[in-house]
Parts: sequence; C-alpha cells; structure tokens
Amino acid sequence: MGLKINRPRRGSMGVYPRKRAADIVPRVRTWPDANLGKPALLGFAAYKAGMLHAVVVDDRPTSPLYGKEVVKAVTVLDAPPLFVWGFRLYTLDPTNGYLRSAAEVWAGELPKHLSRVLTLPEKVDVDKQMKQVEEYRDVAVEVRALVATQPHLSGIGKKTPELLEIPIGGVPNIDERIKFATSLLGKTVSPKDVFSPGQLVDVIAVTKGKGWQGVVKRFGVTILPRWHKHRKGHRRTGTIGPQAPALMFTQPRPGQMGFHQRTEYNKRLLKIGENGAEITPKSGFPHYGVIKGPYILIQGSMPGARKRLVVLRHPARPPRRAPPSTEPQVVWVSSQQP
Repeated sequence: MGLKINRPRRGSMGVYPRKRAADIVPRVRTWPDANLGKPALLGFAAYKAGMLHAVVVDDRPTSPLYGKEVVKAVTVLDAPPLFVWGFRLYTLDPTNGYLRSAAEVWAGELPKHLSRVLTLPEKVDVDKQMKQVEEYRDVAVEVRALVATQPHLSGIGKKTPELLEIPIGGVPNIDERIKFATSLLGKTVSPKDVFSPGQLVDVIAVTKGKGWQGVVKRFGVTILPRWHKHRKGHRRTGTIGPQAPALMFTQPRPGQMGFHQRTEYNKRLLKIGENGAEITPKSGFPHYGVIKGPYILIQGSMPGARKRLVVLRHPARPPRRAPPSTEPQVVWVSSQQP
C-alpha cells in the first residue's frame, strides 16, 4: 500500500476563471448600506498614487502599544471630486425580482469633458424627466447617482473620465433619497462627504497585469528535478490528469496572471486631506506625479498599479472587534522632510 501524501490545493477555485477583467473600472456587485441618519453616497472612486510609511499613534485600547507611536505602511489615493451628472431610479422586475431601470434624470448643464464618453444632448428637459420619476416614486426600491471622475484635476495626466453608478443610502425613506439626488444634480461630491477618517472601507480594484505565465509563477508548482534522464521539462506539472470522461480543469495550467478584479475588506481610512501638496514627495510620486487636490490615506496596501482607479465602499463584512471610529493621529509621513 503506497504512502498517501496530502497537500493544500494550488490556487483558489473561488476566483476561477482567471481571465482578464472585462473593464478597468471595477464592477461593484454589493453596496452595503450605512445607517448614517442622513442621505449620502455609499461609495467613492479615486486614483492610486503610491505608497508611503507613516508614524501613527496606536488608538486601539486592547493593543500592547496603545498610546504609543507605531510605523504603518499607507497607500495614498488621489481623490478629486466626483461630478454628479444624473441619477437613476430602479424598481423590482416582477418576473425575476431583479432591479430594472425605471427613470433617469440628467443635469441641466453638463461639462464639456463628458462629451468624451457621453453623447451630450443640445438641451436636457429636466422637468419632463422628473415627471417620469414621479410616476415610479411609489414602486422605486433604489436610487443611484450617475457620477463621473475628473482626472483632469488629478496628477494622472489624462482627460477622459470614468463613469460609475453609486447608490444613495443612509436613510430608508426613498423620498429622501430622491430629494438628495435631485439636490446633487450638476454638483460635485468630495471624499469628506462620503467617508470619515478612522472608519473601515472595502477596496475594489483591478490588479496589476502579469501577462501569460507558467504554472510555477501562477500557482507555485514545485520545480521538478534536473538530474539525468529528465527530458520532459522541469517548470511544469508532472501530469494534467485524466482526459476522459472530462478534463480536470482544477489542475494547474499556464495562462493569464493578473489584471483580475479583486476586493480587499476592512481597510482603515487614516486621513482625508484637502491639500495634496502636504502629502506629495518633493520630486512627486514615482510614475504618477503631483497630487493637486484632495487625497485619502489608507492603511496597508491595495490591488492595482499606479494611476489605477480604485472604488471605496462601506464594509460588507465588518469585524466583530472593529478599531475605534475616531480619527487616528498621524504624526509624520515619509514624504515630509525630517
């Protein structure tokens, strides 16, 4: 009887198929609501500028370092305000229970840079669109703001904006959400209007693309011996399993690595600043440039290359013992002169 060797499987099946993301703008399937007591957007979008390290006062009461200065790795996000160019009303489809778009309202005046991604009408009849909203007000279940990023206000060096749908929550009353969405038409939303320093957020982005890779780099398969009479390769699997009655698709195979949409949960938001000059290094962020306006400091790393669009939302899986929701004290950041 042969010796049975057990080992963990190589690669998670929860992220199959490992193929390139359909769009560089993340698709958010779940938007957790937050009991804020007032209507607000449930997410925000920003650009990844780079990483620094910061000296922060540990404010966790159960930590042995409570009240002392600790060094944390932080990610800097360039967060220019989002422009709200419309909102959309959703109802439930009676046949399948899915969300169905019922009415849409655009702002009366739209900026010229939106013509890069939208066909702008000569004139927007807002009153006519609002009448359609009144028809579906009683059966509406969700209100989503139609927002556009403003990359020309960032250091990313591009002009074409990205379009996103971000739900409006914070209150259960649908009338308050519609009223709030109407008040936002044609205006901008800053990160301070959505999040507060000290809270936890989920980070959704498309990871760095690595191209086509073999099984050793893609799944960590053991390199085979290179001694005598091994003539069929070394950086490969010994067998790919049976071919009949069906292929074993769980077997490690070469293919696309990276450029996958991934979500990282419960990242702590350390700071929201208004002046990017106070966080930008003297020579600018490598391969990014200078942050001109608002910025966000997130503790830890996150998916994506520099200049990648990152979507932040309220936590979908908040921990039982969350850190304090008060703003942590950031003593020093490595971009500042000592």
